[in-house]
Amino acid sequence: MSSDATTIPLRDERPAARRIGRVRAAGVDRGRVVGAIGLSTIVLLSLLIVVMAADRPSLLSPTTHTGYFPGWMAGPLGGLWPSLTSDGTTLKNIFSFSMIAMYLGYLGVLRYSARLPARWIVTAIVAVHCVFVFSPPLALTDLFNYVNYGRMEIVHHLNPYTTIPILEPHSDPSYTLSNWHELLSPYGPLFTIVTFVVVPLGVAGSFWALKLLMILTSLAILRLVWLCAKRVGRDPVPAVALVGLNPIVLVWGLGGDHNDFLMVFCIVLAFYLMLVAREHERDRQEGGPATWLWPLSPRLIGAAVALTVATGLKASAAVLIPVVLAGLLRHRRALVQMLIGLVLGGLAVAAASLIAFGLHIPDLSTQSQLVTSESVPNLIGLALGLGGETEGLHEVLTGALAVALLGCCWLAWKGSERGAARRTITAAGWSSVALLVTLGWVLPWYVVWVLPLAALSSSKRLRTFALVFGAYLIVVWMPSSGSIWGLLHFHPEKTSLGRLHQRAVKELLN
Repeated sequence: MSSDATTIPLRDERPAARRIGRVRAAGVDRGRVVGAIGLSTIVLLSLLIVVMAADRPSLLSPTTHTGYFPGWMAGPLGGLWPSLTSDGTTLKNIFSFSMIAMYLGYLGVLRYSARLPARWIVTAIVAVHCVFVFSPPLALTDLFNYVNYGRMEIVHHLNPYTTIPILEPHSDPSYTLSNWHELLSPYGPLFTIVTFVVVPLGVAGSFWALKLLMILTSLAILRLVWLCAKRVGRDPVPAVALVGLNPIVLVWGLGGDHNDFLMVFCIVLAFYLMLVAREHERDRQEGGPATWLWPLSPRLIGAAVALTVATGLKASAAVLIPVVLAGLLRHRRALVQMLIGLVLGGLAVAAASLIAFGLHIPDLSTQSQLVTSESVPNLIGLALGLGGETEGLHEVLTGALAVALLGCCWLAWKGSERGAARRTITAAGWSSVALLVTLGWVLPWYVVWVLPLAALSSSKRLRTFALVFGAYLIVVWMPSSGSIWGLLHFHPEKTSLGRLHQRAVKELLN
């Protein structure tokens, strides 16, 4: 089947040597058994978490509370487990142990993916996506912040980049479901425009429309990862497993309906278009200056536009742009075509933002000052005896990010023509890593920024980092982690600086 076929092949098309290597002459193939158990664990525990969250108000769905859990939010799985415990500690432990078990199952699937039929992995991915279609909102309340900022503009004619939500009518049904009441919108202008589109559906309709959009976008990302993996010579099955079966992405990402999927889709689309363009541009690379501009390359221009759209959705994508350009410095036509696309895309994004919001931009400065207690910068500050991330340490780490990005640009540029695309993907992956480890405000589903690039990269170190970082995120974000820190007498939020960090967040959540 061609590399750009329109359907995902469910038969195992991997090299014969791998298929032969996974078949034992006698006895049970333990790797296949471990992989099958891992897939079953991920699917079944995903269903368990969703059914628990949908049953009644609980900490699993933070937008609910005693006496408030409307049927439209609970979904079709609501109330299926009337005998489920209402004890908060027990629910925390079940959720936490489920996440650990799912992650161990995930590691088992990745370890033995070469022994598993492609259809098993694809079926499991589709199954868990279907499970989370019916999930109530999990993991924080960002979805209703999206809805509320959109309604501020469309319903109340208040610019979310100039007016904080606490100044809107508190009678709006999305106001009580949101929580960033003292924060100007930090969300990208293109994504905020997306929220405008769903406002006519009402709060309930907006919830389900955005949920469905994120689910479909996640599947589209996996489709592109499959196609890109074949073009860079990687087995697409473990590549999509790395991205599509990660429990953090599933539970905290899809379960929480976060907008990062839209940004990541545009990023992976950009790399796919660049990989396709590479095959069509080889004969034109050595031409003169006139050929750098004409004929235009729709694929390269489209790739650049995709990167600008990703940045317009979420500013984090901007760190990839200099790395991609550095990877094209030896290919002048491709570089010029990408620059044309960046200009066109930038003008389109700027025009859309100007029409919708005037000269105002997202409030990234306030959010960049927030700190989560177990973020890498805060842990560094604690280790240095500073009590957490100080302003000085924040500036140092910002400088470290700039140096790391320069290093990623060098990594993308150096070397021969052969493998240039894979080097650029690897360098882009490390640039996302640099951003993650220098951010003071890090949330678990941010790991999806790295996973697709790690899946396509030839760097085992990048994939190892993604898996280790994922384990760290589970440990620090699972509900039972507070009990663990108590046993270890580790209380980063109780230092004088930690209290200031907590107070800053609470003031914005007024």
